[in-house]
Amino acid sequence: MKGFHTMLVAVAVVGGGALWYATQRKPAPASTRTPERGAPPSVAAADGFRGFTVGSDSAAVEVVEYSDFECPFCASFATVQMPVIHEQLIAKGKVRWRYRDFPLPTHAYSRYAALAAHCAGEQGKFWEMHDQLFFRHDWAQTGKNPRSLFRDFAKGIGLDLDRYDACMDSQRYAGRIQASVEEGDRLGVNGTPTFFVNGRRFGGHPTSDAFTALVDSLTRQRKSKP
Repeated sequence: MKGFHTMLVAVAVVGGGALWYATQRKPAPASTRTPERGAPPSVAAADGFRGFTVGSDSAAVEVVEYSDFECPFCASFATVQMPVIHEQLIAKGKVRWRYRDFPLPTHAYSRYAALAAHCAGEQGKFWEMHDQLFFRHDWAQTGKNPRSLFRDFAKGIGLDLDRYDACMDSQRYAGRIQASVEEGDRLGVNGTPTFFVNGRRFGGHPTSDAFTALVDSLTRQRKSKP
């Protein structure tokens, strides 16, 4: 995970480190649902895509995160907690982490940011774009169209810009994003970030210490079984 030195920006944004964004999923005003802002398609993709993962496939614990790239508390989690989780749990083979999109309709460019991440993922660089979107989160506070900035992110992480532009213009992965939203709705997700650990909703305060304690407990339970 890169960009850890910028975490102080994220901490300032959330005003002291609160990590839960309890915005309810209310319909967005029609004026925000323009194609460029990533309006949801009428039909979710049925290709079986289950999100982007990092970590060992043989890890005893899987954490599924439902997140919104425009959410300040998601940015705080990604920049403050996630680097520690990556070092202590993911890199050591204890956890496989799965990212699922849950763009809130009250956020004008959250779907567009998710599209940028998926288009980067098409070229094998989802997590690099994930970090750009969260560690350089000032874009989410300006209210300005982030199209050119996201393209700069794409260039910075080494994407083929012609492929990236074609992917973004076609909204190629909008159906996958919508499928993730509908999945989250079925699971009762109504705010971001929301986590599920081995299929069970995580109800504690989402800190690296809390996840480490839970993962260690689940690992011990698994080892104690005959």
